[in-house]
Amino acid sequence: MSKMSHLNVLEKYEEHRNAIYHMLSSILACFADIKMFEQSQKELTEQLGSLCEYYPFISLLYLLDADGQQLGMNVNGKNYRENKLIGHGLDRSKRPYYQMALESHSANVVTKPYLSSIRRELCISASIKLFAENGDIKGFVVLDIDLPATIAFLTGDSKRIHFEPYFKAVYSIIVAGLFSVALLLLYLAAKECWLVIQSLNVETNNKLLPFGVVIYLTLALAIFDLGKTTLEEEVLLYKDILRHSSTRRTITRFIAAIIIAVSIEALLMIFKSALKESGEHIIQAVWIILAAGFLLLCMAVYIYLGSRAEVMLLHKKNFKDPEL
Repeated sequence: MSKMSHLNVLEKYEEHRNAIYHMLSSILACFADIKMFEQSQKELTEQLGSLCEYYPFISLLYLLDADGQQLGMNVNGKNYRENKLIGHGLDRSKRPYYQMALESHSANVVTKPYLSSIRRELCISASIKLFAENGDIKGFVVLDIDLPATIAFLTGDSKRIHFEPYFKAVYSIIVAGLFSVALLLLYLAAKECWLVIQSLNVETNNKLLPFGVVIYLTLALAIFDLGKTTLEEEVLLYKDILRHSSTRRTITRFIAAIIIAVSIEALLMIFKSALKESGEHIIQAVWIILAAGFLLLCMAVYIYLGSRAEVMLLHKKNFKDPEL
């Protein structure tokens, strides 16, 4: 459950682009006022702080004059106070949010995602053009928006993000336990291997002695693969719990690890039965192999139906919103 990569953020942005645009446009339409150009830095900070109580994803506010020159310092959002107070007098006339607002017939404009020069995170900017009483352009109010935080806000995922470090800690402890068991099994396999080497110098009728090494190694492999899958899926990689493909990927990896372990154990049972020449447990081994094959078939059907369902959902969404 790592944070979203830039590709994940862009994918979610495309999915919720219209909702983001309408939300930011409504925020600017209600918040921006020509009186802001007469307010002090402290008054702007207090005003933005009250706005951030409802919209915590706002990172910066700044004002531009009609020529794109910044008026005053950047005003940081409540959750972004670590940013430096800079920007007074900067020429922002070449920036997309100024050019778009200047040329657009609509008062509100929202840029495409870009990397913030301050936080090095993906963000978007929303700007609104304000007019003086005589009809001339008074200036522009610009909001810089943290895009991942905006997506989390829209999808209702903001609270879960605060618990992610605790979830990661619990999964890390579980993974450490699984790896410890795998190491213990490798140690036992090494001991069994040493016994096999010693038995080479002594005549013995125990033909099953080498199978102990294989059993320990197989169990170690299965447990290590389970721990590795848990580490990757729940700690290192970002997993979108709202997307079916993410859940399907996790389930597929876990089931695949179980099928491999079960199949190897069934083969070992067959080999042991063949060496005993009595056929003991051969029927049970065959049933286990059939069960593993049935699991594999079920997994294939699950993957196919899951992918078909996701394609149908995407087509349905695209049909409702042709611009996406």
